[in-house]
Amino acid sequence: MDAPPPLFNIHPPLINTACPWATTIDDLRLLYKCPSTGAVTTRTSLINGFDHDPERHHYAFFDAAQAGSAPNASINSLGYSPLTLPIYLGFIQTISDEQPSWSAKGFILSVTGSVEDIAVSYQHIASAARGVQFPLAMEINLSCPNIPDMPPPAYSGEALTMYLSRIQQVVVETANYDDGNTPRIPVGLKIPPYTHSTQYHTLIAALEAATLSGGHCPISFITTTNTLGSCLLLDPSPAPAPPDPSSHYPGSTTALPGTGIGGMAGAALHPLALGNVATLRRLLDKRWPDEAAGGVNKGRVRLVGVGGVSDAAGYLRMRAAGADVVGLATGLGLKGVGVFAEVEGGLERGW
Repeated sequence: MDAPPPLFNIHPPLINTACPWATTIDDLRLLYKCPSTGAVTTRTSLINGFDHDPERHHYAFFDAAQAGSAPNASINSLGYSPLTLPIYLGFIQTISDEQPSWSAKGFILSVTGSVEDIAVSYQHIASAARGVQFPLAMEINLSCPNIPDMPPPAYSGEALTMYLSRIQQVVVETANYDDGNTPRIPVGLKIPPYTHSTQYHTLIAALEAATLSGGHCPISFITTTNTLGSCLLLDPSPAPAPPDPSSHYPGSTTALPGTGIGGMAGAALHPLALGNVATLRRLLDKRWPDEAAGGVNKGRVRLVGVGGVSDAAGYLRMRAAGADVVGLATGLGLKGVGVFAEVEGGLERGW
């Protein structure tokens, strides 16, 4: 199999990442219409949906400095979307039907599940790509810390290898379906925070084990990083709710119910996220150097840098660390879709 297709052109290189504020068709439509987003990522879904329990699955915002300032971080125990992948593909078809012509601004379908679930997800997304007016990509989320008794697969070399090997097989199988017109779509990984060198080397080793013919990396992009698990929020002081919160997934404005433990994101995660991006950029470029030919970067694995960006200064730090594209989640939850224009405006003003 040749090199994987590059992630479609994302301009501006600013997107939302899989999060509660990308759940409904109204969420996705609003994000897609925003001129300051270069692509839209759906909330992570499964083929058969996730059992959302409003008694257990919550999010909250807080001030990472604990200084009484405005909230700038989040913690959640959410898991995945209760809406299935076929429902999201239906949303995307509807949004496509609303477009007057082809657009280079596309969607990234974030998915998870078993190895075989991911194979089926790829088949569904690749098939759907034939009938929409924008490019599609698939992100395999192997990083959620909130699933009981299921550690994030991206911490395991064995699990990573199984997912990567199977996705290679299904890409070839799907390309041979019907009359051969099913497109190959870019595939990426969403990974959890790495905190020591062996975790990075485990990822690189799994990618090397699945290297394609010609020595190309088997994936097109990596989204780094997801939330940091096992975090506890105890601050009882209320925090304001985000703009237009989804009535389907109400947030807690104090502490999470139950144990209070969940995955942390936002400002408190920012330095770790920058370190993950910088380390991965160095390791990926060393193993799969840029092979510019005719203006096409064949070898580069794109990095979507995520974690604590909510303004132009954070965006610039993430880009300086090596991110090709910058993703927002907590910033979107706190400020609404206007956060993307705020970032762009700050860049134009020199922040």
